[in-house]
Amino acid sequence: METRMYEWDFGVLWAYRWLFLDGMIMTVSLTAAVVIGGLGVGLVAALGMMSGNRVLKGVSLAFTELFRCTPILVQLIWCYYALPILTGLELTPITASIIALSCYGGSFYSEIIRGGIVSIEDGQREAGLALGMTPALAMRRIVLPQALRRMVPALMNQSILQFKNTSLVSVLAVPDLVYQGQLAAHDSFRPLETYTAIAVAYLVILLPLTLFVRHQDAKFGGAR
Repeated sequence: METRMYEWDFGVLWAYRWLFLDGMIMTVSLTAAVVIGGLGVGLVAALGMMSGNRVLKGVSLAFTELFRCTPILVQLIWCYYALPILTGLELTPITASIIALSCYGGSFYSEIIRGGIVSIEDGQREAGLALGMTPALAMRRIVLPQALRRMVPALMNQSILQFKNTSLVSVLAVPDLVYQGQLAAHDSFRPLETYTAIAVAYLVILLPLTLFVRHQDAKFGGAR
C-alpha cells in the first residue's frame, strides 16, 4: 500500500549533480584503464596458451581458468585485502580494482584473442615464413591484423561488460558512479530516484555502444 503512495521526486537529485559527474568520470576512466589492461593481459595469456612451451601453456591456462571461474566480487576483495599481505605492497582501492578487473577481463579477452588467431588459416603464417619472416614477425604482420578484424565485435562486447563490472568497485569505496550514488541516496533519503538515475545513466552510455557492436558484428559477419 505504501509503495502505491510513494511520490517520486527526481528534482532533489539536481543538488548532487556534481557528485554524479565526478562518479561518472571515475567510472569511465576506470573502464578505460581496465579495458587496456585486460587486453594486454589477454594477449599475453592467449599467446601463452598457444605456446609450444608446456609450462608456459599450463600457467596461462591456469591463470585464465582461475579468473574465469571465480566471482569478480571475491577477486576485488581478495586483491585489496589479501594481495598486500602476500606481497608486502600497499594497494590503494583504485589500484586493487584495476588489477582485479584487468585480470578478470583478461581471462575472457584471452579466449577471444586465441579464437581469433586460430581462425586464420595456417597457410597465411606459413606463407610469411616462406618469405623469410620470423614466427613473431609473421604473427604481427600477417596473422594478427586479419584476426583482429574477426575479434572486434567480441572484444567490444567484453568491454561493455567491463564497463558494467566497474560498478562493483564501490565495495572498496572507489568513488565511481554507484558509490557516489550511495552517498547521494543516504543524504537525500531518495534511494529509488537515485538508483533509477544511475540505471538510466548506464543505459544512455551502453545502449548506443551495444547497437554499434551489433552493427559491426553484422558487418564483419557478412564479410566472413
